[in-house]
Amino acid sequence: MPHHADRPTKTCAQCGRPFQWRRKWKAVWEEVRYCSERCRRAARRPGNP
Repeated sequence: MPHHADRPTKTCAQCGRPFQWRRKWKAVWEEVRYCSERCRRAARRPGNP
């Protein structure tokens, strides 16, 4: 089993928190911008900076 410290990380464009690579993002990791579905939806709401 791979060690969690070896996974790449990014910073969420909405909340600013760091998040780690997940297996479900394997094919699209370069395109992932948000840590969760909630942040993705919040970023699309009108009136957000």
